[in-house]
Amino acid sequence: MENQQPVAFNVMVKPVGPTCNLGCAYCYYLKKSAYYQEQRLMMSESLLDAFTRQYIQAQQVPAVDFSWQGGEPLLAGLPFFAQAIALQQKYARPGLTVGNNLQTNGVLLTEAWCHFLKEHDFLVGVSLDGPGPLNDRFRRNKAGRPVFQQVMRGVSLLRKHGVRFNVLSCVSAANAAHPLEVYRFYRDRVKARFIQFIPVVNRPVASHYDEGTELTEHTVSPEAYGRFLVEIFDEWVRRDIGRVYVQPFDVALSAWFGQSPALCVHEKVCGKAMVLEHNGDLYACDHFVEPACLLGRVPDQALLDLALGERQTRFGLAKQDTQPEACRSCPYLFACQGGCPKERFVPTSAPGQRANHLCAGYQAFFAHIDEPMRWMADLLGQHRPPAEIMARMKKLPRKHP
Repeated sequence: MENQQPVAFNVMVKPVGPTCNLGCAYCYYLKKSAYYQEQRLMMSESLLDAFTRQYIQAQQVPAVDFSWQGGEPLLAGLPFFAQAIALQQKYARPGLTVGNNLQTNGVLLTEAWCHFLKEHDFLVGVSLDGPGPLNDRFRRNKAGRPVFQQVMRGVSLLRKHGVRFNVLSCVSAANAAHPLEVYRFYRDRVKARFIQFIPVVNRPVASHYDEGTELTEHTVSPEAYGRFLVEIFDEWVRRDIGRVYVQPFDVALSAWFGQSPALCVHEKVCGKAMVLEHNGDLYACDHFVEPACLLGRVPDQALLDLALGERQTRFGLAKQDTQPEACRSCPYLFACQGGCPKERFVPTSAPGQRANHLCAGYQAFFAHIDEPMRWMADLLGQHRPPAEIMARMKKLPRKHP
């Protein structure tokens, strides 16, 4: 594509598809194995080569990040990732910064893995849902046994080798009622300095386009999710700003400061975070790996053409085009943008419009943080650190919805 303007998009690569060594009860991805009949799901060297070359060439930007997910990506093995690094070095143009991030459940981490991850400066995300009993409620191995101790051993190895890591924590019906226990565990015991909170919202339907409001037992209620964020925010804003980075709070601050939130859930449109399966299938989004959202196959079709094509553009714009009227009149639209489309399934009074399941939780959270966020945004505007707000917040009583 000649005279193409510089673009930036992300592709989450799943080298073993949905294959995993765990059987987490709330996992929406394990069922995707039904799409593939191969006995062993594994990305070929030729596909890895073609994708690496196209991904780097497609993005005329100073830095390109490779994101490795699953399933459990470590099942691909060290030789696979060594080859991935070699191909990145082969195709990187002069001056290009290439980064790698990898999401793992932590169970398979070893000394050898951690040495490799440190050597190549991977940023590792570890899936963890809190201390032992809370984590093991829904996160277990294929035999149904707890995995908490194995995950913590993996975390210890990451720390021992100095590997950069963060925590990805699902907020479910199991841990939503224990916000401070969860947060303090990550901060004080895991020593995490960056934490992501992902709400579990699952329906027993075949497609996100299906109607129906029935929820699985793992799903967090909107009220519980809002309280979860509020209670953690009240602790964080009084003592941990600049020391612990909590993704929902950082994203909110960007919105209050007038910037686009750096998280697809709260951006106006979707479409810049796709998924590449082990066989080259490229899907519109990690949460929409279903036939209706299959864009094509790499390398049979050029990655850039698929990423910028009409189907993906329509998918991205649909988030804004299908936004219910209630969202458009909400005072927190600038920060929320209606949330993730996969969670819009609650009928409204307007025919054909669906509200986000988490709407009440988002509204409670944004209303609660509005004043301190405005204070922090003002500090940023003065080129002063937002952490200055902590002394002020400590003098105020905590107010919970």
